[in-house]
Amino acid sequence: MTPWLAATVVGTRALTAASRTLVLAVPGFQGARPGQHVDVRLTAPDGYQASRSYSLAATGTDERVELAVAAVPDGEVSPYLVEVARPGDVMEVRGPLGGYFVWDPADPSPVLLVAGGSGVVPLVAMLRARAAAGSGTPFLLVLSVRTRADVMFADELSDPGDGVTVRRVVTREADGDRPAGRLGAADLDATGFGPDDAPAVFVCGPTGFVEHAATMLTGLGHPAARVRTERFGGTS
Repeated sequence: MTPWLAATVVGTRALTAASRTLVLAVPGFQGARPGQHVDVRLTAPDGYQASRSYSLAATGTDERVELAVAAVPDGEVSPYLVEVARPGDVMEVRGPLGGYFVWDPADPSPVLLVAGGSGVVPLVAMLRARAAAGSGTPFLLVLSVRTRADVMFADELSDPGDGVTVRRVVTREADGDRPAGRLGAADLDATGFGPDDAPAVFVCGPTGFVEHAATMLTGLGHPAARVRTERFGGTS
């Protein structure tokens, strides 16, 4: 089993009012692939422990782990990571974990990314890996959020680089010419990313969002085997 490693907070940065990035120094961490996650474990002074899984926001081969965490009301771990943790604090990390929801930079297929809320985190890791590899693979990110203020990595996604398109879906307020509304099939239909283009498709978000998006994608003709999903609940 992958061992737990001591992790020290070395940096934090607010992303939205309810989320932030944490950078951890983790001696012995072997690096990760874009899309993988880690387990994070906290230990209270009385010995009580709680752990949750978080996607990596960046990958590499150094002994650093970058997380992006959105606070879940009444959660055991995420409120501490978003509101309390400071540089110098120590926790534990185990991973990287997961080998299915992973983008391979050597795959020339176009890539369609679909995210609900904080589900954008592992997809940002894929975008960063694409840039680091100097890849020209076409990427389309369709990001669904409740309000414009909920967009994590807003500055980065406003200028994603050549060959990357970001399409925003705001469900509770109008956004430019698009009225408020849930993700629809039209949001997923784009030249160069249709079933005939055989894109690799990655969907990440809350369970209900992922099931909704995956159903629409297969309904549009994307083979189920090409649609990889990663989902999370509301207990972190």
